[in-house]
Amino acid sequence: MNLHPLDAALRLAPSGEPGSYTGASSPAYWNMVGPFGGTTAATAMHAVMQHPGRLGEPIALTVNYASALLAGPFSVKATPVRTNRSTQHWTVSLSQPDAAGVDSVAMTASLVTAVRRQTWGVNDTPMPEAGPPDAAARFDFSGGVEWIKRYEIRPLSGLIPRTWDGGGEDSLSRLWVRDDPPRPLDFVSLSALSDIFFPRVWLRRATHVPVGTVSMTVHFHADGAQLAECGDGFLLGQARAQAFRNGFFDQTAQLWSESGTLLVTTNQIVYYKE
Repeated sequence: MNLHPLDAALRLAPSGEPGSYTGASSPAYWNMVGPFGGTTAATAMHAVMQHPGRLGEPIALTVNYASALLAGPFSVKATPVRTNRSTQHWTVSLSQPDAAGVDSVAMTASLVTAVRRQTWGVNDTPMPEAGPPDAAARFDFSGGVEWIKRYEIRPLSGLIPRTWDGGGEDSLSRLWVRDDPPRPLDFVSLSALSDIFFPRVWLRRATHVPVGTVSMTVHFHADGAQLAECGDGFLLGQARAQAFRNGFFDQTAQLWSESGTLLVTTNQIVYYKE
């Protein structure tokens, strides 16, 4: 059976001691100057999820993008730095030979897994009103970068500007999204989906400036069983910025299941250039 493009892109081969793996960047998820940052985050998640010493399920992931990945092989190391009764703290690093052949770190990450317990709970940030996914037209990204073609995106508001005229007014976007071809949701794919939104500065300014995510944090509010209930259905995503200043802006986003369960909240700090 053929692997889903995401699973093919995230293949990791054990290399020596537990937690050490080798992989390679995938042209199927290529962005402008390197792989889609969501797949880099998903690689860190995948390294922890397949570690034989993992305790529980992910509750938080922070990924720091030290440099853009090059085409070709890389190595990943996932290390459990402390294990408590119900939480486990991890560091992850991804390194790759640079243009001069010197091995250098391209990504660092921290991840927390935990044994979840049944408690009182509530969605205190309700899902925005939205019609069903099939009521929204699919956006045509046929002329864009490769990674965006791996997702079915049905925008509701805050489309990427069609005219770069400097006339942007706000940074809020809403959309339906899922993997293309459809893939059952899990923590690995959800990590990648958390980076699905185009840069907020493009929408706010309607100006196509160079950008790059510096750091992204994802908080997981759903357990594995709740993700499994989503199947390969759509997620409703919402993203907005709060401030643009001195070459950096933030982005806060949420992803809900079709049934209205808040799955993740995520924040980024992003570099932009005039």
